[in-house]
Amino acid sequence: MKKLTPIMCVEAIEPCLQFWTDLGFEITGTVPGDDGIGFAMLQKNGVEIMYQTRASVAADLPGITEELMAGATTLFIEVESLDEVLPALEGADVVMERRQTFYGMDEIFVRAPCGTIVGFAARLADAGEDG
Repeated sequence: MKKLTPIMCVEAIEPCLQFWTDLGFEITGTVPGDDGIGFAMLQKNGVEIMYQTRASVAADLPGITEELMAGATTLFIEVESLDEVLPALEGADVVMERRQTFYGMDEIFVRAPCGTIVGFAARLADAGEDG
């Protein structure tokens, strides 16, 4: 295995793009849909995410559409410094305030404009690699 890239199914992709580009992600590709962007790929420093609209999923994979749309995805992104990410999250819908965990992380969880829950976490200085 070389890499894992989550694909999140959403109603519309456009509301979520600025959230990610504000965090430094680059839009590396898009595919048009019937009503805007149907599929988008974003990347930063080897981290890649993809979004696909529900309408696009229904057209591409009609046999498993319900299964794909039933699952909710939460992203957990480890960063070097949470303080460096916080300015880009200003005004975001915070679903879990910043906290320091027993497993050695300084983290915050927000809801991206398209509904995806995203956690950002930095390893605490006194925590080892195993937490």
